[in-house]
Amino acid sequence: VQLVGSGGGLVQPGGSLRLSCVASENILSFDHIYWFRQPPGKLRDWVAGMSSGGTTNYARSVKGRFTVSRDNANNTMYLQMNSLKPEDTGVYYCKVDRGYYVYWGQGIQVTVSS
Repeated sequence: VQLVGSGGGLVQPGGSLRLSCVASENILSFDHIYWFRQPPGKLRDWVAGMSSGGTTNYARSVKGRFTVSRDNANNTMYLQMNSLKPEDTGVYYCKVDRGYYVYWGQGIQVTVSS
């Protein structure tokens, strides 16, 4: 399984970005899709997730600002990020799992700065 992410960049505080991650296989074949991020100098943390049934969950720090979604026809998962803050800066990763198997996308740099 390959996951190719895109959509990062530099944005001012209060701005928005949408990250995308295209899977090489049917996105509905995965048990869960996730987004993680790694702030500079810190460990990678879970940000948001969606089950195959469509149930979503969010870290407290992003709830109400970030939205995870998927486009089944194009095997793409998204992370819409609104009201961005400097502390949202980091490298973002998409991740999927299927049974015991876990797959990660490459990192996507997001920088929130004025």
